[in-house]
Amino acid sequence: MYTITKIINNNIVCSVDKNGEEIILRGLGIGFKKNKGSLIPDDMIEKIYRGDNNKNTNKMQQLFSEIPIEYVDVCSEIIDMAEDALGKKLNKNILITLTDHVDFAIERKKKNMEYKNALLHEIKNFYPVEFGIGKKAVEIIKEKFREELTEDEAGFIALHIVNAELDTDMSNMVNITEMIQAVTEIVKKYYGIELDTESLDYSRFITHMKFFGQRIFMNKMAVDDDMTFNRMIRERYSEDYNCAVKIRGYISAKYNKIISEEEMIFLTVHLRRISKPDKL
Repeated sequence: MYTITKIINNNIVCSVDKNGEEIILRGLGIGFKKNKGSLIPDDMIEKIYRGDNNKNTNKMQQLFSEIPIEYVDVCSEIIDMAEDALGKKLNKNILITLTDHVDFAIERKKKNMEYKNALLHEIKNFYPVEFGIGKKAVEIIKEKFREELTEDEAGFIALHIVNAELDTDMSNMVNITEMIQAVTEIVKKYYGIELDTESLDYSRFITHMKFFGQRIFMNKMAVDDDMTFNRMIRERYSEDYNCAVKIRGYISAKYNKIISEEEMIFLTVHLRRISKPDKL
């Protein structure tokens, strides 16, 4: 049994769980002719939603009161699909951000005001799995709502998924994506090579850059005091360390972020693997 703390509409109410955390309950008619304090039996509840904190649960309440519940259903389906494809749980707040985005995207489509995705090429290149999920999401939206969203929207959905993977916000996600693109250009120019985007080393490098970017923009860079190991890497892979120095200079100038020596060492090793995979 759950006790209603707030009624959003006939089918959605608010309550608290056994830990005293706010939750949102959904079920056919669970709010109909009910009041604050009314009890809801478990068998009437179709789904329970919760944010990662009460503030975000409140945002969810507001969203559910303003948009068609069918959009929530579709976005829940997309999130489940994404988690299955990625083999991991996403940040709970993606239900808020993705549902809000899909609602706005469909509204813009109806008004013939669709946006171009300036990062579409980078999204396809750096986040191919998430972009594939985004394309499937667009197919689901077309099937459910008869609205055909563009490939640009598949890219936006992919960014929301990556954002939820890295547990950061969308502005940071855009910065991370732009940073990865700039860094790959620095690497290609420094070594005079084209990167094999199908190789395992490239995939590892991009994965490292995603989490490297997350740490940079969330100010959570790795720090270590193993001076002997750091010195060994600098000396053994001096050419690659100098490339890392160029990357550090770009990030400092562009984003005013300071890169720790530990992060420089991690970056150097990945640069070595991607530039000379047979000589690590």
